Amino acid sequence: MRVDLFDFDLPPENIALRPARPRDSARMLLVEGAESGSLVDRHVHDLPGILRPGDVLVFNDTRVIPAQLEGRRGEAKIGATLHKRIDLRRWQAFVRNAKRLRPSDRIEFPAGVTALAEERLDDGSWVLFFEGEEPVEVLLERAGRMPLPPYIAGKRETDEADRSDYQTMFAEKDGAVAAPTASLHFTPELMARLEAAGVKRETLTLHVGAGTFLPVKADDTQDHRMHAEWGSIDAATADRLNAARAAGNRVIAVGTTSLRLLESATGEDNVIRPFEGDTAIFITPGYRFKAIDGLMTNFHLPKSTLFMLVSALMGLERMQAVYRHAISTGYRFYSYGDSSLLIRE
Repeated sequence: MRVDLFDFDLPPENIALRPARPRDSARMLLVEGAESGSLVDRHVHDLPGILRPGDVLVFNDTRVIPAQLEGRRGEAKIGATLHKRIDLRRWQAFVRNAKRLRPSDRIEFPAGVTALAEERLDDGSWVLFFEGEEPVEVLLERAGRMPLPPYIAGKRETDEADRSDYQTMFAEKDGAVAAPTASLHFTPELMARLEAAGVKRETLTLHVGAGTFLPVKADDTQDHRMHAEWGSIDAATADRLNAARAAGNRVIAVGTTSLRLLESATGEDNVIRPFEGDTAIFITPGYRFKAIDGLMTNFHLPKSTLFMLVSALMGLERMQAVYRHAISTGYRFYSYGDSSLLIRE
């Protein structure tokens, strides 16, 4: 499909620079029906009264690491955003001012953290080898910043509040360089109310990469290539999700990251299987969903792979109408913005 079909105009004032407080006070647009139906303006804290007993919400338990680094190679300023772990000491990184780098150059970051630029890859990113014996995660906590998306970082400085604001309550496993932002809206109080309402909870892990923010440069979706991200679903979780669906209950992914991993783990027989490894699944209109019945997600960028994904779920014309409503009624967009609940039935 032509990429320009997924374009729309978004006023700058609709872009959220800070999250709602409390988190579950964010607005939520309820969209039921992939072809037609009403659009209902609600709030995230209304979820216990919207979902059914037996519904299963699937969360991503990845934890965002401070993967944004500013350093120097000699007199040259070098910026690095880590986006995928290779091994214990090596990460792939998008590098700013990369023309000043050569293989074997040493980059000096704050707090005595150094890394060697080992090689430039075909996609333009670099392999960085972090020197020393301390775990890389420890080095990043000392020298790095939270990797806020460019549409936020370009408008204000990252600050201490972002260390908690840009982390979900489910964050347990280090490795993401972008938050699974749909889960940012949840609080312990909301989870207790959902449990009391009979709504179930499952978790999986997908370490979100910085590639999620990269623009689609191709003119046609078939020419775009996704960056791979590592994910894992264990056998017990897969079994419970399959049992829920067999019992007629709905599986609702909280965030596009959860959805993409669930679909990667599901065969053509609609059975979810254990999964561990990379996925580069790219979901566009025409895709047949096998694992999920709905999606809770924030509002996405024009011409982004994520807007293509929700258009595949609900239909392009339907999502164009949804976004027109969201923009005209003042919904806040992107990572710190408001939410939507998309139910296919």
